Amino acid sequence: MRINKKYEAILFTFFMALGMSCIISFFMMLINFGFNAELLGKWLKAWPAAFMFAFPCAYMFPKLIRKYIMRKITFIESK
Repeated sequence: MRINKKYEAILFTFFMALGMSCIISFFMMLINFGFNAELLGKWLKAWPAAFMFAFPCAYMFPKLIRKYIMRKITFIESK
């Protein structure tokens, strides 16, 4: 199955947010609750919530940061 090129950015953002939320939520659960029998169950409940926040952030933040950098930080040198 091939996906149209116009969906590349949103698909990349989706999978990046999915992977990052998976890894970060797992290690945060591990840090907070330790390695025990309940870890997997707690993590599987927390991961969807983490993804619900991660996906919109991963979609919006790069645009906002790029806009801020172009306006405030970068400059064009005059010759």
